[in-house]
Amino acid sequence: MGTYSVPLHEIRREHVVVNSRFIATLAPVFSIEEARAFIARIKKELADASHNVPAYIIGGGNTITEYFSDDGEPSGTAGRPALAVLRGSGFGDVAVVVTRYFGGTLLGTGGLVKAYTESTQMVVNGVGRGRRVPVHVAMVAIPYNLLERLRLLVTRQGGEILGEDFAADITMTLQFPVDSFDAFQNELRELSAGKLKAEVIESKETTVKIAGTA
Repeated sequence: MGTYSVPLHEIRREHVVVNSRFIATLAPVFSIEEARAFIARIKKELADASHNVPAYIIGGGNTITEYFSDDGEPSGTAGRPALAVLRGSGFGDVAVVVTRYFGGTLLGTGGLVKAYTESTQMVVNGVGRGRRVPVHVAMVAIPYNLLERLRLLVTRQGGEILGEDFAADITMTLQFPVDSFDAFQNELRELSAGKLKAEVIESKETTVKIAGTA
């Protein structure tokens, strides 16, 4: 797993260049199938547009799959500039579709390159950055008197509380980065005098926000 960043969520930005309307939509995608499905969804949503120009990068670092299309724009004026912005962004697992509604005035090759570049930059610069990390989802049943201390412990160890079910005990559903889960278990054991242990119910990858980013 690389150290590249991924978009936190889908984002859309719009601007007008010499009467042509450009709408850029960017999203995280984690497989070629996801990228194709995203592109197909945007093309269906904006099917009345003059062009829907896609580009994507799957993976990151030295292990990537790239794709772009000019979707009817002059060769090299649309998809390639969009992909170049994605390459320079530091993002992996990312797809963008730049939609154009033709405004009646030809922009020329230079104008098209500039418009597609700027449209992609708008969504790249506007989206939050995350990173993919392996996590454990775990459950633990605790007595009521430990609730506040356990909430603090979860936060201190970089975890997240996904749910709390209040019955005779409180059943908490928690998510932790794999590399901090053992430390949490150790502190949980100390807190409960050895009585409590969280049970892992799922291991997966998820996206977490990079501190200090939008």
